[in-house]
Amino acid sequence: MLKQRARMLHGSIFVLDLLLVTAAFVLAFLVRDGWLPSVAPTLFPSRLYPLTQYLPLLPIALLCWSFALVANHIYRSHRTMTLASEVLSVLRVTLLATVVWSLFFFITRFDSYLLQGDRLSRGWVVVFAILAATLLLLEKLGIRLTSRYVRQRGFNYRTLVIVGTNRPARTLAASINDHSYWGFKLLGFVKTRSTDRDPKRNLGGPLLGSLEDLPQLLEDNVVDDVFFSVSHRDLRELESSFAALHEQGVRTRFLLDLAPVAPSRIELEEMGGVSLLSFSRAPTSYAQLLAKRSMDVALATVLALFGLPLVLLIALVIKMTSTGQVVYQQTRCGLNGRTFTLYKFRTMVDGAEHRQSELAHLNEMDGPAFKVRRDPRVTWIGRFLRKFSLDELPQLWNVLRGDMSLVGPRPPVPTEVAQYSRGQRRRLSMKPGLTCLWQVSGRNNVDFDRWMEMDLEYIDKWSPMLDLKIILKTIPAVLSGRGAS
Repeated sequence: MLKQRARMLHGSIFVLDLLLVTAAFVLAFLVRDGWLPSVAPTLFPSRLYPLTQYLPLLPIALLCWSFALVANHIYRSHRTMTLASEVLSVLRVTLLATVVWSLFFFITRFDSYLLQGDRLSRGWVVVFAILAATLLLLEKLGIRLTSRYVRQRGFNYRTLVIVGTNRPARTLAASINDHSYWGFKLLGFVKTRSTDRDPKRNLGGPLLGSLEDLPQLLEDNVVDDVFFSVSHRDLRELESSFAALHEQGVRTRFLLDLAPVAPSRIELEEMGGVSLLSFSRAPTSYAQLLAKRSMDVALATVLALFGLPLVLLIALVIKMTSTGQVVYQQTRCGLNGRTFTLYKFRTMVDGAEHRQSELAHLNEMDGPAFKVRRDPRVTWIGRFLRKFSLDELPQLWNVLRGDMSLVGPRPPVPTEVAQYSRGQRRRLSMKPGLTCLWQVSGRNNVDFDRWMEMDLEYIDKWSPMLDLKIILKTIPAVLSGRGAS
């Protein structure tokens, strides 16, 4: 019943969100068409086409916003979410929806078809995004304040019992007691054999009894949730208690002392009727990874089409100035160690890979990577291509094929991977990219260990917003030659 009620509430909020986006769509038109030309005629000298010509764009906008809202997991329990996290979530949704919407019109030119050959007013798009974000923020703030007001007065709260008295159990209890607006009411603790080593310590709540008393506690009290804070040694002892709770429909949660030492994304999955508890230190959200792949395909297609004349010119110059293949092919390691063929314009003399051992004493990069800033094997056109990262244009084909992403750790060669430490191999847990944090942070001045740290930092903090930031930082880095190999 509680899950059904939560789904109905989230569905209602989703509909309300789309209604607010629709209101922002119309308000943006009124502001751009009427108010801005009157207060700033120099910046906005012309008015827009009639609203009826803009309305066919609304369903596309709602689809983009629906995708962004779901992809950012905005419809989950917000009991424990901070205000800053909620604001950032709405801003991420706004940016993602606006970018996807704008890319759609940029590629399809559907707006030009509706507006008699003209393109969308950029001022209107900006006003639309600002108004949509503002309305959504006001809505989320209103829901947040109302929910907390109701919970602090004893309504819409969930009653819970904590099984175990160890440190995680006491930490959880302290957090619940300090945040009454979360809507949790702690009845007390139930001790187990392994966690009750100091019965006199301050638990943060009453001790209700031992594990054998749990069934009677459930009969005598209203209990919505039971939290088990136990170690793996207690699992056998708790089997019958867990089964009893499961039969009664009481939601149970585990604070297990068997998780990896490092923070992980934890998910409960089902495979063939068997429940699986999954730990991952790489992104696993299907919606977010789909958004990343969609952005890869859209941007790579646009860059490939607009860059085709430049690609042909570079290929011609390479062919005329040196012998050998125009496009260099090399085996690289991709997602989780999968090998693939990477394509790039040849920037070295033909057969340069066979001379690498001769230059080992010039290697400027510590660790297994090989880097020589003034490599004598590089041709004069190759130096120019590397300086502005033009040699990597053929890798757009790798992106379209799915071997690579626009943003991600740079793909290493198998000989480098063979020398990685166990922790460094985690950089293979995400698809490699054309650009990355290392690329936009002065890569020639970053040592190998720091390079690995930056790649792992990217994986830990990854989001569609981070990808967009790196892409925007890559543009000036490439144009200035700071992204040079």
